[in-house]
Amino acid sequence: MSLIALGINHRTAPVELREQVAISGERVTEALHELVTLPTVDEAAILSTCNRTELYCGMQDGQVDTLAEWLAHFHRLEPETIRPHIYSFPNDDAVRHLLRVAGGLDSMILGEPQILGQMKAAWQMANAAGTLDAALGRLFQHTFSVAKQIRTDTAIGESPVSVAFAAVSLARQIFSDFSEHTALLVGAGETIELAARHMHDQQLGRMVIANRTLERAHTLASAFGGYGIGLDEIPAHLAEADIVITATGSSEPLIDKAMMKTALRGRKHKPVFMVDIAVPRDIDPAVADLEDIYLYTVDDLHEVIQENLKSREQAAQQAEEIIDVQVERFMAWMRGHDAVSTIRDYRRKAEQQRDQVLEKAQQMLAKGKDPQQVLEFLARTLTNKLTHAPSVRIRQAAENGDIELLQTALELFKPDQD
Repeated sequence: MSLIALGINHRTAPVELREQVAISGERVTEALHELVTLPTVDEAAILSTCNRTELYCGMQDGQVDTLAEWLAHFHRLEPETIRPHIYSFPNDDAVRHLLRVAGGLDSMILGEPQILGQMKAAWQMANAAGTLDAALGRLFQHTFSVAKQIRTDTAIGESPVSVAFAAVSLARQIFSDFSEHTALLVGAGETIELAARHMHDQQLGRMVIANRTLERAHTLASAFGGYGIGLDEIPAHLAEADIVITATGSSEPLIDKAMMKTALRGRKHKPVFMVDIAVPRDIDPAVADLEDIYLYTVDDLHEVIQENLKSREQAAQQAEEIIDVQVERFMAWMRGHDAVSTIRDYRRKAEQQRDQVLEKAQQMLAKGKDPQQVLEFLARTLTNKLTHAPSVRIRQAAENGDIELLQTALELFKPDQD
């Protein structure tokens, strides 16, 4: 059996195509059941995220075109629409790909941890659909173990590489105990939502979210135990904030120097950490001239992120070494598994031949044939049946000059040494 990983991702296909090929919700189960009805597919799992859609299959042959055509037809697309964007990996390369994906080495953001949870969900869906067999089931369990080893033995996930995470990490350098502090987050987009989540995870004492749309501010704030305000209410709450993070689409600054002077007087000049992620900027650059203000821009964060990416890239090299070892370990298991299956099939065939010959011998005895002749018939016929197929293959190998097969046969059929 062959293992195949086939799909598209953020490196090979634009977002418009990734959206068309995505498989989500109840359609995953439908897709899995369709996949395993293909003549060559024995088992299957599907991983589909915003950045990738991948099929993992155990197949009787390596006909990847079958999978590519199925993926196109499932989405009512012409195969040529997706074919230029598809990649596929067989056997040990498929195992390596799966381990790299789970370890965050194939992600848009190197080392991001969310993909492992998504992969576990993919395994659960396939398991519930009954489309996993021994090989893929074992591979997923091996993958989860290796991903854990990568997280434990390397620093792949320790250095923040998202803007929101970097902003919160810088804040932690100034305020070690978030539980005693208040944060004012300005905006309600993805970056602010991520910053809110990171701060909430760090046990932030109090959170205020300001947004142009008050309803959106309330909705986002309530998800993290905070409360929402309108942009016009920022001056009234600025003095409360030890941490200010802004990320809006405003064309003009929302916080100016005069506003911050007033806030600092109300705070009795306790320090304020400020991060302006917006372009154009939400905080007037002149605010940085005030004492007790620590103001960072998106460019400052990118410097932090680049340094952290270098750290992750070093960790990624260590992770690749772990994966090399673990790919060979899994493939050794696969070879052993295939050998056991081959031995089982060979023994089953031999037992069928034995039973057929034995039945004939019993019929001969029932008809009064000489037992000695029956025994000779039984021994001769059974020997011929068991040696016929190997003899034919060895003769063909000799005629074709297949030295490797001949040497293997010699090793297999070498008489036992006393």
